[in-house]
Amino acid sequence: MRRYFGILILLSTFSLLYAQSLFEFLRLDMSPRAAALAGSYVANNDDPNVIFYNPAGINFLKDRPASFSFLKHFVDINSASLTYSQEFEEIGRFGVGVQYINYGSFTEADANGNKLGEFGAGEFAFTIGYGNKLEENFYYGANIKFIYSGIADYSSTGIAMDLGLHYEIPENEWNFGFSILNFGTQLSSYFDEKEDLPLDIRVGVTKQLAHTPFKFYLSLNRLNENYENFGDRFKQITAGAEIKFSGSLRIRLGYDNERRKDYKIGASTGLAGFNIGVGFNVSDYTVDYSFSSLGSIGALHRFGISTTF
Repeated sequence: MRRYFGILILLSTFSLLYAQSLFEFLRLDMSPRAAALAGSYVANNDDPNVIFYNPAGINFLKDRPASFSFLKHFVDINSASLTYSQEFEEIGRFGVGVQYINYGSFTEADANGNKLGEFGAGEFAFTIGYGNKLEENFYYGANIKFIYSGIADYSSTGIAMDLGLHYEIPENEWNFGFSILNFGTQLSSYFDEKEDLPLDIRVGVTKQLAHTPFKFYLSLNRLNENYENFGDRFKQITAGAEIKFSGSLRIRLGYDNERRKDYKIGASTGLAGFNIGVGFNVSDYTVDYSFSSLGSIGALHRFGISTTF
């Protein structure tokens, strides 16, 4: 047991970091476009990455879109995602998504501080989604996902579902979305007691302003959590705007109210909660970048590329 003392300490630290739930990496915005819009993606319908926010949104995708994203986190932490979607005639549209995060290498030591080697830590989720039309302008979608988390020789697995609805008013270019994310359970746990998954109920809207290059996004998140009063639910709000300068260039801005509060250090918040991004077309590919500020702590950089087959 002394050999694994350092590993057990790390496991305990992870447990404290994830005090509310396990598999918190599922809350990360993988896509640079989604991140630039502060994750206000529950009512999006033109990006295969919408499968991570609302599986009903994949119904609007055309042909066979695919996307790859990479997130450069702090120190040695890196994350990546991959998505793909395809329509099957008279069956519906299917999508797949992969999310992966690697926490880097750690030194393994015993209770006396003697180094015994190194070990790694990482998490992974594989998602299969399906969507179809419920009635005119009204769509539904569902995901099933398998989740794995590993630290050295220890591991935890889980299974979860995402459920979503999407309603559009095409003549006014309004879109409304509702989703229940990460509804599931652990199959195996790090410790004797099982922990909760990061359940998240969201509702949101997007609006393309007529005859302008502006599209606005709004999302209320974590509506399932307990709050002292009803008004506190509106603190979990994110908002974004996308400006189309030409057929090949888009600028994006986003604001995350909860992140701005969480990353406040002393009296200073800096730019915490603010996001900015750019997307441009190169031949048949779309390249995206986003910058997400965490205030005095630092910033996250995301890169992505997508195409349609």
